[in-house]
Amino acid sequence: MNVQFDDKGLVPAIIQDAGTKEVLTLAYMNEESLARTLETGETWFYSRSRQELWHKGATSGNTQTVVSINYDCDQDALLVLVYPKGPACHTGAVSCFSERIFKNPSSLEDYQILQSLEKVIQDREQERPEGAYTTYLFEKGVDKILKKVGEETAEVIIAAKNRDHEELRWEAADLLYHLQVLLVEQGLPFKRVLQTLEERHKDRS
Repeated sequence: MNVQFDDKGLVPAIIQDAGTKEVLTLAYMNEESLARTLETGETWFYSRSRQELWHKGATSGNTQTVVSINYDCDQDALLVLVYPKGPACHTGAVSCFSERIFKNPSSLEDYQILQSLEKVIQDREQERPEGAYTTYLFEKGVDKILKKVGEETAEVIIAAKNRDHEELRWEAADLLYHLQVLLVEQGLPFKRVLQTLEERHKDRS
């Protein structure tokens, strides 16, 4: 392993969600924390302020299972792909990079809305707030949810046949929402679907 540590024995590690590709945090590793990460399959870092090793999620339970670790062309920075169990940031945010100073108005957040939607649906399933449409779907059960997925699929097909982009946009959004409800009802995290897409892409590339 040819990782180049700096004069303090550290190397920066960019932590990225392997499913959503969202950058979660920037931390530092020394030789020992990197070795523990490789040994345990979960992220370990070195705290510059406390000057000690720390295991991500040791107290919060928000561990990060390592998928892969790459280093850059200069071998002095790491990219660590993980499957996070809970938020990465100590504030409770999914990512430490939640404060924005600039956004191109023509860009979209890379699928983060799907992740946010999944969280809302999961909360609705647990809390069942009265009057919420998502609560209604969960209370009616899987047959009702499946019926709605079928209906929205048909409406997407009709909109596409009509070449109506505005209608298609709305119907596709409805389909994605109801598909997310179905996945939550089935206990299948959306990132598992993204994993499958990623695996297929790798197999065909």
